[in-house]
Amino acid sequence: MSFLSRVLPALALMASAWAASPPAPFGAVPAGRQVEWQRMEYYAFVHFGLNTWTDREWGYGDEDPKLFNPSSFDARVIVRQFKEAGMTGVVLTAKHHDGFCLWPTKTTDRNISKSAWQGGKGDLVRDFAQACKAEGMKFGVYVSPWDRSQPEYGREGYVKVFHEQIREVLGNYGPVFEIWFDGANGGDGWYGGAKETRKIPPNYYDFPKIVEMVRRLQPQCVVWGGGESGDARWGGSEQGHVGYPHWATLDSKRGGSGAIGFAHGDRWVPAEGDTSIRHGWFWHQREDSQVKSPDKLLQVWFDCVGRGANLILNVPPNRTGQLSAPDIASLNGFRELREIMLSKDFARGAKAAASFRGSDAKFAPGNLTDGNIDSYWTVDDGNNAPSVEIRFAAPATFDVIRLREQIRLGQRVEGFALDAWQGDDWKEIHKGSTIGNQVLARLSSSCTTDRLRLRITASPAVPCISELAVFRAPVMMVAPSITRDAAGKLSISVQGAGTIRYTTDGSDPSAASTEYREPVVFPSGGTVKARIVAGDKLGPIATRALGMVKTGWKVVSATAGDARNAMDENPKTLWQTHPTSGELPPPQGFVIDLGAEVRIAGFSYLPRQDGIAHGMTDRYRFEVSRDGQTWSLAAEGEFSNIKANPIEQIVPLQAPVSARYFRFTGLHAVEKNHVTAAEVGVIAAP
Repeated sequence: MSFLSRVLPALALMASAWAASPPAPFGAVPAGRQVEWQRMEYYAFVHFGLNTWTDREWGYGDEDPKLFNPSSFDARVIVRQFKEAGMTGVVLTAKHHDGFCLWPTKTTDRNISKSAWQGGKGDLVRDFAQACKAEGMKFGVYVSPWDRSQPEYGREGYVKVFHEQIREVLGNYGPVFEIWFDGANGGDGWYGGAKETRKIPPNYYDFPKIVEMVRRLQPQCVVWGGGESGDARWGGSEQGHVGYPHWATLDSKRGGSGAIGFAHGDRWVPAEGDTSIRHGWFWHQREDSQVKSPDKLLQVWFDCVGRGANLILNVPPNRTGQLSAPDIASLNGFRELREIMLSKDFARGAKAAASFRGSDAKFAPGNLTDGNIDSYWTVDDGNNAPSVEIRFAAPATFDVIRLREQIRLGQRVEGFALDAWQGDDWKEIHKGSTIGNQVLARLSSSCTTDRLRLRITASPAVPCISELAVFRAPVMMVAPSITRDAAGKLSISVQGAGTIRYTTDGSDPSAASTEYREPVVFPSGGTVKARIVAGDKLGPIATRALGMVKTGWKVVSATAGDARNAMDENPKTLWQTHPTSGELPPPQGFVIDLGAEVRIAGFSYLPRQDGIAHGMTDRYRFEVSRDGQTWSLAAEGEFSNIKANPIEQIVPLQAPVSARYFRFTGLHAVEKNHVTAAEVGVIAAP
């Protein structure tokens, strides 16, 4: 045996003895599928179905499947548009609450094979799955547990149907990265013609059994929802925002908010922020002018992805089966803003100095700036509040920071601070709490320096930090703010240099449109659009649909409560039928005298805006009269999904009607047994 053959094994053994061991995992840790899911960050939701043709958000379950007939649908085109927008996957609403299935299921006749599209031979689930595979995107499905069409819903027979539907979509279309189980469950529906309200008992769907089936059919699939058995949770609002501090963990004994999680919980259940690029989830033509602008989407990004959650952004196809032009333009504008911001990490490759675990290079501070989020910096056990200094090659100006923990070892950090070297001393420029999957934060003002210091100020175990990056936020032309006071004066404001141009006829403002200089009287209402114009650059458009000014309105009568609170243009006040003596159940309503006869084209209902759903109306009746004696029904229906998405509801009438009086009646409340309204308005015909 040679000298080297004897010495080298001994040296290798000595080196392995010197190498430091990684820190022990702390608390709950993610499964591999959850790590991969969280790294996706941003993907599309696609709400498409019979509601697209009925102009509803929640179908009742009695719609004719033949209505579904997109004339120019091409899944490959849509998926490519999402990919070009920087998205990483697509989640399709394979079945919504109306029970219509976008694949030829064997479980019900309410499916794509009974539609007019492709002579009943089509399969949208297949088309999207194949398009995602072709474009290198991940594919996911939404299958609604609630089914307003099924005669057996609420009984044992439906559970078998639901499980079989899940088995079909997971077993026949290739890899599925996420399956979505909505929280809307039970209530009014068609139910095979029964037309009744049905409630479900606890554990009705048997989610443990469903998750077991998912694990068997799709081991890498993340289960969104699914009661106590799921892999991911709701972020707490349908505006896309999640709370901060933000934890990826929940506690099985103490629960926890979807918005913020539970610190150091025993279950890793990361959040997903969901929102739509429009007000509603399905396409409605009236919302073509109300698409979220790129700067609005970037703020959602900061408040969701920037707090450690994933963002699922809904972009609904229209009746042709295509994405609408305003949606595509906003998606691409949003992508451009992100690309500008993330194109230059001023900390990439910067030198880092700090103590590190066992003096082992695999835990060195240089891992913070190497661009590899699998490597990380950590220290010796017991040193729970370390610091690290980053030195740039040259001074850099930035106003955005990004930090990541190595989540494979759990979420640890409870507090941190970032200092910049200014002159001859350190100055604190940002202070935060949680990091987790990532925290992406804007500084209060831009900072120029060549040295940074990260201090971990609170952590119950040694921190494991994967990244410290710094960026410069893009200079944005933001959408203006449009307001109107009780006297009817319209005001438009915006941050940034340029001229505000606006229109009131529904057209998009251009450089030739009316210039806004001071508040203008706008009593009759209508659609106001405004944007900032700077040279040859046009900023994003803000749109506001305004009803008639309520000056001169009088309350004629009310079944209960002070109806003046529903017409005072103050969203903080409430008309409610819950006096101190107890709740007064629906139906409850009031009559308003407009002061003169007008042509009414629609009405609006603003639910209470205080974060409480008590008395929030989800079914309504709107009647009109010329003399206050003889009444005609103008509209009756449902405010779908209003509890989760409590935005102003605009209800256009089938045709304008002339009236001096209207009567609004709340027919049902989503919570408790009374009726509330922040504001009710009237939209006058042009």
